[in-house]
Amino acid sequence: MMAAKKTRKKRPANGSSLNKSVVLRLFKEQRKPLSRAEVVRRLHLSKKHKPEIRKILKELVRDGELIRIRRAYGLAGAMHLVSGRLEMTRSGVGFVIPDDIRRKDIFIAKKDLNGAWNGDRVSCAVVREGRGGRNHEGRIVRVLERGRELLPVKVFKDLGDGDWAARPTDPLLDFGVIATAPGDMDLQRGDIALCEPGEQLDPLMWEGELVERLGPETDVRVQEALVKSNHSIRVRFPSDALAEAERLPEQPAEDDFSGREDLRSLPFVTIDGSTAKDFDDAVYVERSGKGYRLWVAIADVAHYVREGSALDREALERGNSYYFPLSVEPMFPERLSNGLCSLNPDVPRLTMAVCMELSAKGVVKSARMCNAVIRSHARLTYGQIRDAVLERDKTARAALSPQLLPMLDLCEELARKIKAIRSDRGSLDFELPEPRADVSDDGHIRGFGATQRHFGHQIIEEFMIAANEAVARFLVEEGLPCLFRVHPEASEEKLENLFRFLSLTDPDMARPKEISPKTLQQLIDRVSGTPKEFVVNRLLLRSMKQAKYSPVNEGHFGLASECYCHFTSPIRRYADLVVHRLAKIAIGGKGAIPGGKLLLKIAGNLSSRERAGMDAEREIYRRLMLLFMKDKEGQRFSAVVSQIMDFGFRVELPEHMAEGIIRLSTLDDDYYTYWRHREMLVGERTGKAFTIGQQVDVVLEYADLERLELNFELAPGQSSHDYKEMIA
Repeated sequence: MMAAKKTRKKRPANGSSLNKSVVLRLFKEQRKPLSRAEVVRRLHLSKKHKPEIRKILKELVRDGELIRIRRAYGLAGAMHLVSGRLEMTRSGVGFVIPDDIRRKDIFIAKKDLNGAWNGDRVSCAVVREGRGGRNHEGRIVRVLERGRELLPVKVFKDLGDGDWAARPTDPLLDFGVIATAPGDMDLQRGDIALCEPGEQLDPLMWEGELVERLGPETDVRVQEALVKSNHSIRVRFPSDALAEAERLPEQPAEDDFSGREDLRSLPFVTIDGSTAKDFDDAVYVERSGKGYRLWVAIADVAHYVREGSALDREALERGNSYYFPLSVEPMFPERLSNGLCSLNPDVPRLTMAVCMELSAKGVVKSARMCNAVIRSHARLTYGQIRDAVLERDKTARAALSPQLLPMLDLCEELARKIKAIRSDRGSLDFELPEPRADVSDDGHIRGFGATQRHFGHQIIEEFMIAANEAVARFLVEEGLPCLFRVHPEASEEKLENLFRFLSLTDPDMARPKEISPKTLQQLIDRVSGTPKEFVVNRLLLRSMKQAKYSPVNEGHFGLASECYCHFTSPIRRYADLVVHRLAKIAIGGKGAIPGGKLLLKIAGNLSSRERAGMDAEREIYRRLMLLFMKDKEGQRFSAVVSQIMDFGFRVELPEHMAEGIIRLSTLDDDYYTYWRHREMLVGERTGKAFTIGQQVDVVLEYADLERLELNFELAPGQSSHDYKEMIA
């Protein structure tokens, strides 16, 4: 009997079905690295397909599936390499945040950076496994994608012949640039410009080409532009996304209302800040027997933005909207974000609505979801709610519709009950002030202050948290996947240090038998209004880990919630749009259910973009604070010690919402030792001590815009604190 002839798997000889999956399958079958020519040959392709293969290989490298090795390509997984985003620290070391959010961060020593920059997407090899919760250690093998195509730089010396000496504005990039400027670029020393990086000349010097002058660094608009560039925040929409947006109608059509619950008669309202323009949530509360019925209606972005469309791809790339003192970079073009999808007053809008039935005590008994159409009856601000509802100002109440006032009073009543339940289960509420910059129309900083918060803000927050929890539970009960918002448990080591520190001065504050969100909230309540409040809030905040997105439900530690997702802001967060699409399937809509691998990839991208947004927000306020403080060098300020380190301590200026550092090198009266477990610096000769929460007077030595630091000295003539008194 003749042996059966083995059939060879057919390849797309004409390239008709050529795509990334086909090429990736070839690499897995061959089980070895392949050159581009080998890929073409083994797929039985002709020369005309070489450009397409080159493009596909480049995309697979960018996706982290393949690694470039000299003239060949290899599977990243088979080579035991990890792809992710590099985040640098001031000390010059870095951490790779893996694309696979299930993996731990990987520590990268300075010698193992291999030319990678802060924000780059890299491939790294793990060289040492971490033990006991410690990070793995690795070295970067290759830069897969630069974190920024253009590098913001500050030019500081004209070298002649169009060349300028410059430095990156990102203090985490420790090198210089010799940059060539075009002849018509009117540069001045100290200007900020965008540079296209070239070749590396040596470890501390690169070459580049200046492509755009942003302007003087004292202009807030220039600072915003460079921060956006530093964090790869997109400032222009691609033409195909804009074209899609333009093809959408200005108003919903009657046909869009078919199959939706018509809630236009219910007096929904939006409550936002006075400058907000994108309104993605509206609320309505009514009595229901002895309890309440709460409606939360959210803009139905998913109705207009189809999965895989140009608008969808751009929104996924952005991840979320980005807010700056003078500008906003929205996730969607304004035609959607401020128009068709925004729940503007007195016009019909398509929504996804959550209807919750609550008991007289504010406990959610049941919830259902539906596609709906609503009409917002009023666009209200937090200030109006404060005046009319919280303070019951007669003039403010008279300015509102008589139909709305009883409903708004009911909103406050219900929100306070929901908050009490949430607090009782241990949800953590840190009352830390947030900075607010006062910027003139011509782009100059006039001052800083704290954002004023009141329970008017809390009303909307409580309703949104309730809706987010209800949707997450609904998807789980329906057996569908979900993009959860998870928050890992706080660092046990840092919490141990906190309670050890507190117990040194108050034995009643020893570590509880069980550390849970509830015991931590009890601690916050206990120290509220006392001198310990500052210390506890700062140390507790530092013990918290960062929340992230995940297809695996790990719970939300900070909210003490077992099941939580983001649903209420699809105009400005892509995660919410993903949840909306899943919710539509759950209530009978059509659509493909995403697999776990796809959700994992989306979660990693969104968590990364969220970090970029948070870092950008912190950086712009730090830069504006430095500009504001620049002309105050030599002035004296009241401050509070906020952090102790072995080389000095940080101080906060409550009046200006500023933070700076006092280095031990500026203390010339003694040699100081860092007492780690007591969070103190103690003078070896004098016994003089500094600890967290201590009031000190400081003098601003200088504002360093290049390192983004305020440097202070202790003011002369202030009384010292003896460590024996402080630990008595």
